[in-house]
Amino acid sequence: MTEILRVENLNKTFTKKSFLQSKSDITAAVRNVSFSLKDDEILAIAGQSGSGKSTIAKLILRAIVPDSGKIFFKGDEITDDMLKLKKFRMQCQMVYQDPYDSINPRMRILDIVNEPLEIHGIGNKKSRSQIVLDALQQVRLEPAQDISKKYPHMLSGGQRQRVVIARALVVKPKMIIADEPVSMLDVSTRAEILELMNEIKNENKISFIYITHDLATAKYFADKIIILNAGKIVEYGDINNVLTKPVHQYTKSLIEAISEPDHENLYREKKINGE
Repeated sequence: MTEILRVENLNKTFTKKSFLQSKSDITAAVRNVSFSLKDDEILAIAGQSGSGKSTIAKLILRAIVPDSGKIFFKGDEITDDMLKLKKFRMQCQMVYQDPYDSINPRMRILDIVNEPLEIHGIGNKKSRSQIVLDALQQVRLEPAQDISKKYPHMLSGGQRQRVVIARALVVKPKMIIADEPVSMLDVSTRAEILELMNEIKNENKISFIYITHDLATAKYFADKIIILNAGKIVEYGDINNVLTKPVHQYTKSLIEAISEPDHENLYREKKINGE
């Protein structure tokens, strides 16, 4: 497999100023982070809240600028060149944590999924409508024609997250960053969404970065894993090796803290049964 993404020595600090203190608080959110992602690979970035996971996603998408370090996509460095950045963002889509906040409640599903096509000037009105319907079918929102006419409040949380995934798929990305995409869903729906993303990855040859605090889902979804603590990588490698033979004490504590054994068993059963 060829390399699609490479991150080299990434650093980001945030400064918080307080009116009550003379000094500013400086937080190192990302510290000397390096990793790579290959074609058709799923990389999990795991750690507790505040470990820097989402900051890394924002840095990759250039939503925030790193203090130092470089990011390469398909061999080209990601910079602030707006034309190149727009092209990169079409090829690298984001699936957010909250399906309630990440889509406009006043727009029909058709218009929500169609929005990236309009932004990137893909197709005409007729062809865009068909692309949207195809994407809704791919994420198993049926009948697609009826779903496309609905508004977000008419759908369940799992259905809304499928809409978010469909919106990411319409521009045919090479990479998707999924930031805690199932954390706000119930246990059975989490398994369904993860299985759907795995099928999408296989059918479309899309690489995934899966950001999570849940090692149970990471174990059955990802190929490799990064364990992040206070912005620093403490372990990185094949997910089975890292989770079955952890070296760092922080990784061991995360494994011991897994509190959803039923979640883990449910996901395993669904994969075995081919659901």
